[in-house]
Amino acid sequence: MRIGEIAALVGLTTRAIRHYHHVGLPPEPERRPNGYRAYGIRDAVLLARVRRLTELGLGLDEVRDMLADDARRESADVLAELDADLARQEAAIRERRLRLAALLAEPAGGNGPLSPALAALLARAPETDSPSAALDREYLTLLDASDAGGREVYGVLGTLAADPAMLALYERLDALAGAPTDDPRISPLAADLLAAVPDELFAAVPADGVVVAGFKEALLAEYAPAQAEVVRRLMEAFMERGRG
Repeated sequence: MRIGEIAALVGLTTRAIRHYHHVGLPPEPERRPNGYRAYGIRDAVLLARVRRLTELGLGLDEVRDMLADDARRESADVLAELDADLARQEAAIRERRLRLAALLAEPAGGNGPLSPALAALLARAPETDSPSAALDREYLTLLDASDAGGREVYGVLGTLAADPAMLALYERLDALAGAPTDDPRISPLAADLLAAVPDELFAAVPADGVVVAGFKEALLAEYAPAQAEVVRRLMEAFMERGRG
């Protein structure tokens, strides 16, 4: 193969290939008597490897070290590794396209690009004007965006989200908006909210929880004092049972 042919094969420009040759990644192949470089399959494998590694953010010195290791491996092994990496990229692209599709399907003022799992979960939840329910949705959206462990529990939450009884619990929490922190409704509501959580959810939550440092305080600050006390008790009891 000539340089233009191998460039098309491995997804590089001829200029990029010449640059890689200039820095020894990989060395130039031997020239034929007519002056053209003659590229083979091994050259294609190495150049494809250089492209993939640089796209992953590795520096040229790191790529050079990895190519030295590759020289002792069979071409089929290197190609299999490249194929697996491309498969991971394809999966990531599919995920991004699904998020984009969910975003395009949202009405104006929606929550933004959601994972398909969270979009399906929120679609099952009944319509409500409850401020407490809105805060719960924002919490899930944050977990979804930060990959902080929320996706593993979406399947379990689906049944809970679709339960009409949850609306009554949200309404009870909303009713505490102007109440003091010693309101007698706090303890029963915290107990009822905890009782509504499916047992499967406790098993799905990691032992260290899904709340990043500082988030608990920020979340509680969104509620009125009596509401925050309910949520605080619920979070503490929830994590205690999750570790049990």
